[in-house]
Amino acid sequence: MATHHDHVKQQFGEQANAYLTSKVHAQGPDLQYLSNLLANYPDAQLLDMGCGAGHVSFIAAQHVKHVIAYDLSDEMLSVVSQTAKERGLNNLTTVQGYAEQQPFADSQFDIVASRYSAHHWHDVGKSLRELHRITKPNGKLIIMDVVSPGHPVLDIWLQTIEALRDTSHVRDYTPGEWLTFLTEAGFTVNNIARHRLTLSFDTWVKRMRTPTRLVEAIRAYQVTAASDTQNYFELQPDGSFTTDMMVIETSKIV
Repeated sequence: MATHHDHVKQQFGEQANAYLTSKVHAQGPDLQYLSNLLANYPDAQLLDMGCGAGHVSFIAAQHVKHVIAYDLSDEMLSVVSQTAKERGLNNLTTVQGYAEQQPFADSQFDIVASRYSAHHWHDVGKSLRELHRITKPNGKLIIMDVVSPGHPVLDIWLQTIEALRDTSHVRDYTPGEWLTFLTEAGFTVNNIARHRLTLSFDTWVKRMRTPTRLVEAIRAYQVTAASDTQNYFELQPDGSFTTDMMVIETSKIV
């Protein structure tokens, strides 16, 4: 029987290059936020947790001393390594492993950043405790991810279409859940920025190679959604929709 980690590796490994060229992943106000922040830390050691195709790593490598791109997928890491070489980013290295059990030393990193990864973690609480362990005292953890609106009707609609699209999806957490997870792991929240993220339906399902029968199920679920749900997610006739994205900047409590 395949484990959750097996599903993650399969889903993303075969599509590594698609994530490198994805506009959703290659741009956004969250990346600009990160770039502005990292400009103040030229001597930092940074971990890109769940690096995917490396967009956070590439930006970070332009500002900080050293970047480790960390991911479960060997194929993703190969794409990151090759792209870094092509871009002349010689201060970037890759490491393969799990979010829940990391091969790094205590207090190794000045900054840990994670983007569009946490909703795939099998155990988000355990993963955050590991990130707390490897972050230096007064170091930063920055989480960038899609978040659920929190209202039960809106929440179940979002989680359902996410799970139908992607078997490796665990949960888009609510802002309240994130605050609980982070404080319980030992971080203090310094800043929260929120914006809306528009997803083109066609590229959204093609990027994940969602089977036709599940694409049809998603479309049927969208069409039958209540009007307030359709309005909140700005659902379009072609299935495209808009959801919430959050950047949470935290520090390790000493």
